[in-house]
Amino acid sequence: MKLYWSKTFSTLGPSLIQGIGVVIYVTVFGFLVSLVISLLLAIGRTSKYKILNRLLVLFVELIRGTPLLVQFFYIYYVIPMLCDAFFMLFGIKTGLQIKPVVAGIIGFGINYGCYMSEVIRSAIMAVDPGQREAGLALGYSERQVLFKFIIPPALRNSIPVFGNYLVMMIKDTSLLAMISVQELLLRTKTFASQTFLTVEAYTLLALVYLVISVPLSRVSVVLEKKLKHRGK
Repeated sequence: MKLYWSKTFSTLGPSLIQGIGVVIYVTVFGFLVSLVISLLLAIGRTSKYKILNRLLVLFVELIRGTPLLVQFFYIYYVIPMLCDAFFMLFGIKTGLQIKPVVAGIIGFGINYGCYMSEVIRSAIMAVDPGQREAGLALGYSERQVLFKFIIPPALRNSIPVFGNYLVMMIKDTSLLAMISVQELLLRTKTFASQTFLTVEAYTLLALVYLVISVPLSRVSVVLEKKLKHRGK
């Protein structure tokens, strides 16, 4: 048994370290994209334009109502096919392909952006109306009031929830194995299928996820406490 664990650590360990780099890369860029999308959706959802509001509600419900894994498949496989079919109507052959990592970043950005948009929208709605009135009284336009007096406190109040979504995104990177991204799960599956050290391999994988996720969870809790204390 000791020999099996030694082989797992010596062989799979370095591969998982490389996989951590992939996970961090996808998570960071996916989270940044989701922040931008969530902010745009939240602003659109709080606008006075009813048609825009309804279209965004439909989009958010569509994304939230379908599994993230299906969205990865759709971005990676279906969208290139649809683009090829569209351009073929004009006699243009594109041969479009989306890299697995890029598909993962886009998928995370859209999916988590829709969920996080509801957090930001709620935070915007919770901002004291007096902030808006004060800004208008000082001569600022509606747009300036939104970005100077409404968005900053809304984002600040959303930080603790964003921390939870970040941890969830790290764990959801395991789904990227299904579109051939060389992240932690795919590397572990490959090792286990070649060596039959299934127990050792997946136990090590679980420990790696814990090492990444638990500290981030604690940071999120500390941030939440500090923000609550500052709010008082």
